[in-house]
Amino acid sequence: MRMTTRRRIGGVLGAVVVAATLHVAAAMAEPKPLPDKPFAEHRIVLQLSDSDAKKESLVISVANNLIKAYGPDAIAVEVVAFGPGIDVLRTENPNRTRVESLISQGVKFDVCVNTLDTIERETGKRPDIIPGAIPVQVGVGQILSLTENGFTLVRP
Repeated sequence: MRMTTRRRIGGVLGAVVVAATLHVAAAMAEPKPLPDKPFAEHRIVLQLSDSDAKKESLVISVANNLIKAYGPDAIAVEVVAFGPGIDVLRTENPNRTRVESLISQGVKFDVCVNTLDTIERETGKRPDIIPGAIPVQVGVGQILSLTENGFTLVRP
């Protein structure tokens, strides 16, 4: 009986150690963002996961309207593009000028590296992305990290 109890306790402790190690590794994989605008009164993350010209335009308009309404220092706006939504950040996208204008006003545009890797694996070519886009390994992970750090998620 003693040996069975010891094995059970050892197994449970082993599982706890493995779980704790995985939790620490996951936390280290995607570092928490440091706010670029520490005095911003509002923090918004806009999700773009669709390749649709109307949705792209809507996300860009929402970001632009927020900057106009609150001022670039009073609001932090971050657009996270993943899956088909990365099309807004392609160099040949018709909205490129609008996106670059928002970047110059402090809006961050994140591009999912996993999506870029998948496209490259499937097509043999990595998409050309505008230089102002910020690569993040996992788009949804970036949204999760931002919301855990006080950002409000909006999916126009």
